[in-house]
Amino acid sequence: MSASLSTFDSSSVASESRDAAGRGGSRPRVAVVGGGVIGLAIAWRLAAAGCPVDLFDAGETGQGASHAAAGMLAACAEAEPGEDVLLQLNRASQALWPRFAADLEQAAGTGVDLRTEGTLTVALTADDLSRLRHLHALQTALGLPVEWLGGAEARRREPYLAAKVAGAILTPEDHQVDNRKVAAALRIAALGAGARIHEGTPISRVETQAGRVTGVVAAGTRHAADVTVLAAGAWSRGVDIAPAAPLPVRPIKGQMMALQMDPAAPLLSHVLWAPGAYLVPRRDGRLIIGATTEEKGFDTALTAGGLLALLTNAWRALPGLEELAVIEQWVGFRPGSRDDAPILGPSEVEGLVYATGHHRNGILLLPVTTDVIVSQILEGRMDPVAAPFAASRFAPRAAAE
Repeated sequence: MSASLSTFDSSSVASESRDAAGRGGSRPRVAVVGGGVIGLAIAWRLAAAGCPVDLFDAGETGQGASHAAAGMLAACAEAEPGEDVLLQLNRASQALWPRFAADLEQAAGTGVDLRTEGTLTVALTADDLSRLRHLHALQTALGLPVEWLGGAEARRREPYLAAKVAGAILTPEDHQVDNRKVAAALRIAALGAGARIHEGTPISRVETQAGRVTGVVAAGTRHAADVTVLAAGAWSRGVDIAPAAPLPVRPIKGQMMALQMDPAAPLLSHVLWAPGAYLVPRRDGRLIIGATTEEKGFDTALTAGGLLALLTNAWRALPGLEELAVIEQWVGFRPGSRDDAPILGPSEVEGLVYATGHHRNGILLLPVTTDVIVSQILEGRMDPVAAPFAASRFAPRAAAE
């Protein structure tokens, strides 16, 4: 991890802000477009650093992808061939999570349930086992902290797993956090730091003059801003930011559900990746099951086929869940970019900064995205680990869209 991605200390930044004010300096006025965890965290850190911050959300903060997510911090379990650069960013953010969670809990006065039992990825058939060994070989080649477990050892650690579990990979640094508690805590922290939150206030356009941002127009009212952060997730492409090209961000639909376990005797303690589904146990007994991956735009329909597939695949790995009550079903929209990697940092318009396109890694990448964007706004620098994710990588094709 590069030195510039060290843990962000809001108290020291606030002190620096006061020192700057005493020397006649000032902090930029910032408009944040989007009230998911990314936008809320950026608003919190910038407000704590002395910036006047206005955050705008078309609905209620934390109720989009941030509400729908499972909260997995699965940098190792989700490693894929050809994503080495993204893996570096994911791992950098994973390392920041413990301090980020502690800082947030202190600022908000409420917990976010960071759990550190780790993640198990299991195989149920011979074909699953072959694929799992290929994944283990890739993880090992990448130098990731992983451990191969036989079926008996996997069941010793999780006794309610199916008897036919043939093998598993333990990724002990792949933790989880309750994303809904994170969103709620970030709202409290942002307001406590002095950010102004405008809910039910969609942005009609980002205003520019002579090639730089001058503010945003929301509900017919102009709000002046020196910097605008676009953190609208799957809705980012719909924000009018001319003369900047529309961002290549699309919604990727995911259907999910939750069952209720007995909190005193849960069926599962690790996050579990099974063929065709993942299962995430919460401390209050909820068992999150997800998620479909569908290219259907902003289609909010829950389908019998989608939910049946999730339940069937989850049941094959954890048969005891058939006795559990279904307590919630929902649809979320991941913000996928053209290469399914985040879009971070400055745009071709001075003062317009992007923090979007995180696809399935929005919760995982929350701390590093926040640090990168805050450093960009306050210090004018991009950390090298985030440089490959600039919007400029899409410029030749985006201009033609």
